[in-house]
Amino acid sequence: MAATPERESFPAIDEDAALRSILEVTAPETGTRFFETLVRSVARALGTTGAWVTEYLPENRRLRALAFWLDGRFIEWEQAIDGTPCEVVIQEQRLVHIPERVSLLYPGDPGLQKNNISSYLGVPLKDAADAIIGHLAVVDTRPLPRDERALSLFRIFADRAAAELRRVRAERGLREREEKLARIFGGAMDGVIELDRDLRIEQVNPAAAKAFGWRPDGAVRLPFDRHLDPADAVKLRSLMAELDAKPTGESSTWIAGGLSSRRSDGTAFPAEATLSSYESGGRRRYTLILRSVQDRLESERKIASLTAETEVLRGEIRELRDLGEILGSSPPMVRMLDDLRQVAATNATVLILGETGTGKELVARALHDLSPRKSKPLIKVNCGAIPVALIESELFGHEKGAFTGATGRREGRFAMADGGTIFLDEVGEIPPDLQVKLLRVLQEGEFEAVGGDRTRSVDVRVVAATNRDLESMIREGTFRQDLYYRLNVFPLRVPPLRERGDDVEVLAQAFAGRFSARLGRTLAPLSSEDFAKLRRYEWPGNVRELQNVIERAVITAREGRLSLDRSLPEPQAASSGPARILTAAELEVLERRSIEGALDEADGKVSGPGGAAERLGVPASTLSSRMKALGIRRE
Repeated sequence: MAATPERESFPAIDEDAALRSILEVTAPETGTRFFETLVRSVARALGTTGAWVTEYLPENRRLRALAFWLDGRFIEWEQAIDGTPCEVVIQEQRLVHIPERVSLLYPGDPGLQKNNISSYLGVPLKDAADAIIGHLAVVDTRPLPRDERALSLFRIFADRAAAELRRVRAERGLREREEKLARIFGGAMDGVIELDRDLRIEQVNPAAAKAFGWRPDGAVRLPFDRHLDPADAVKLRSLMAELDAKPTGESSTWIAGGLSSRRSDGTAFPAEATLSSYESGGRRRYTLILRSVQDRLESERKIASLTAETEVLRGEIRELRDLGEILGSSPPMVRMLDDLRQVAATNATVLILGETGTGKELVARALHDLSPRKSKPLIKVNCGAIPVALIESELFGHEKGAFTGATGRREGRFAMADGGTIFLDEVGEIPPDLQVKLLRVLQEGEFEAVGGDRTRSVDVRVVAATNRDLESMIREGTFRQDLYYRLNVFPLRVPPLRERGDDVEVLAQAFAGRFSARLGRTLAPLSSEDFAKLRRYEWPGNVRELQNVIERAVITAREGRLSLDRSLPEPQAASSGPARILTAAELEVLERRSIEGALDEADGKVSGPGGAAERLGVPASTLSSRMKALGIRRE
């Protein structure tokens, strides 16, 4: 591989174009084509020599490439993680960025040496239970200095890769169980016949086809009562009605006296049988199993068990997410949970209020799971994480040709949530010009896609969340008052951790158990001294910060005991009083004074040694952008 000149930063990144590439290029693809498209897009967006997405095989500590793009072509790749930078990503479950000399740091990795690799960037991919299932990485023959825009874009690519890998794994598990069910269904020595409410045949296994003299596919939609004596047909219909009236869990019965059946050639034969019923696709169906008494119980158990497993996996594909649980018994949490249970049973719009890290998304999930809409989708949208140029398309969809790069029609999140719930996190970040369209959906349940002229009606329950003061934003003119009142039908405040008393101990114990099990460690329970330290801390980052602190304590544990001293932040020096919160205008004045002062000291020089950017500790491009936004000109 030819030597490549060094560079001082990532190439200029068009973030909107890169994000559209993620949404537009990978959206139509699945499986292998998705991963191939993804890694090419990663390499192109970040300007790197190579990119790959892998699946982790924990039984032998290896990574197997789902798609590996290197030097303009795809290659096959599988390798043990030992002695490679990927090992750190997998073992420590974190993003790893090695800006240069990676081949010197990992001399045992032959691929780095062979391809003259200088830099590496990798991030783990996790499943719904937070276990490592793979990783996404890029490498380059040149140094890759740290660039927050590039890292943010890389994490978005990783989120898309993780979602697709979770879907592929769940689909693989479903397929394996369906194949297993089909083998048992097809290989059973007893006859199995699936019937609808009118006794028409929907499916038969080979044993039943052989017993009745049917061709393998010739029995579908035939009326089964033609193969029964009239009295037995009446008995079967009566048993079906009895099963319909029984409560859940009592959906099968032994047919006393069996059935007198007729083959297709008219010859009769007696059969012992059981009948069971189940719901599928909104319809009632019945399974008739004709078998010997000795085999009856075992065959029914296997079929029922595999059918249940299949339905569970179908549910996992519809909702690949970790529901988690809300822990806490402090008075503020008890009040909040009581309110949650009351409003969950209604269709009222809920506004979840709370500081960062309090668990607002978990509350939204609980609202959906306790509601009559729980069988329908819960669609989550982080309004603060979507670029302004894309948020309208993300919420309401777009038609082909609606804007540059819109190569096909795309459904929005409101359409996906039809019949279910949409969770609008960070709702205060929605631009004012889009708030009108959101208000219309809340009032009338109608919207038009970007570039479209057809009005779409949806039945969606809206749950919103914010940690911002929406009433202050109304006074500042950045949030519509009528939209606020539409969202604030039922406010639900999630208390900060500092108000939850003994909940800190309950949560800490739960997190310690989870992380200890994940790392395969056996640790002593938290002591009273540990609880005292946790209670003294103010927890500005709330539950999320507590989770991080406990995870660090588990990682740094020694001699079977957690190490809170190394994981808790240093106590802040006591101040004379609470710090005054500055307004946006005051912050802008401070920023302007700081930039102008640095320019004065640098004699108007922006970049280079001694320039204002160096004095402020920011990239020159960032400083130039802020100067333009604030209207500051060099003298």
